[in-house]
Amino acid sequence: MRTQKADPAEMRDKFWKAMAESPFIMLQLDADPDSAAPMTAQLDRNANHEIWFFVSRSSHLAPMGPATATFTSKGHDTFARFHGLLSEETSRERKDKEWSKLAEAWFPGGKNDPDLLMLHMKLGDATIWSKAEIGMLGAAKMALGMNVRKEAVDTHVQTHL
Repeated sequence: MRTQKADPAEMRDKFWKAMAESPFIMLQLDADPDSAAPMTAQLDRNANHEIWFFVSRSSHLAPMGPATATFTSKGHDTFARFHGLLSEETSRERKDKEWSKLAEAWFPGGKNDPDLLMLHMKLGDATIWSKAEIGMLGAAKMALGMNVRKEAVDTHVQTHL
């Protein structure tokens, strides 16, 4: 498999578009690898390098701190692993902005539910991959069970979100 250098800005843009289409990630506290759980990220197009989550105060993520997330796009053509710092979001304005029927389904007490904790994740470094491209000849060879390692082009970049 060949590795192709990717443009970091282009890969970040691809990542954010894929996240907007399907904002589901696996999130874990770095101090507790067993804390990994699927989460729905609240995205804000105007807030670069940040995402938010609604969780229960008794959640395994409630201790906050350094965290790592993994992402697979809806079409399975963009993948990412990124790091960040989880802290409590105290802005009522942010909570109001991100609140939705989906959040209400988990917190029937609404935005004032005493069990509700809004987490803010300031994003740091990331590795973003694009699905290996193998072209038409490679696809035909793969369908026949032939080796396509020479045709495959791995595109990935390490960047800061």
